[in-house]
Amino acid sequence: MQPTQSSRRILLPVNSWFVFGTLLAALFLNMVPLGRFPAMPDWVALVLLFWCIHQPLKVGMGAAFALGVLMDVADASIMGQHALAYVMLAFGASVLSRRILWFPLIQQALHVLPILVGTQVIMLLIRLAVGANFPDPFWLLGGVIGSALWYPLTYLLLLPQYRPVERDENRPI
Repeated sequence: MQPTQSSRRILLPVNSWFVFGTLLAALFLNMVPLGRFPAMPDWVALVLLFWCIHQPLKVGMGAAFALGVLMDVADASIMGQHALAYVMLAFGASVLSRRILWFPLIQQALHVLPILVGTQVIMLLIRLAVGANFPDPFWLLGGVIGSALWYPLTYLLLLPQYRPVERDENRPI
């Protein structure tokens, strides 16, 4: 099987400020007041999962814990709910990162789906443990939509790392 041209591209190193900026932008996107729109993906979880898969040495469980505490404070939810869920997400991403990157983007989205849904289930179990009511049946749509957004999000977040395509017939790469 011949690899496609896009899979043979060499990426530039990621800028740490860009990673920090995208995580901060995701945090602000989660704070946008859209009411109780059930199909809104957890942007922090999605961007955190992306960077934990693509840059596991730069973004890991420490960043996940810090972002989780910030989300707990911003969301006025049970303290530690997002932190625990995001740390479990980062752990799952670090365990599966090499496997996930081996697949094309559509299949990567299928691998990302159970991680995102598992993050939501962890938060739901914590809420139920302290006496909250079970949410409406559409609470799972956020993870499904998040995995559907994996394809465009990957291109958007990897865009600054793409090198310009330079053709040199004397070099194999």
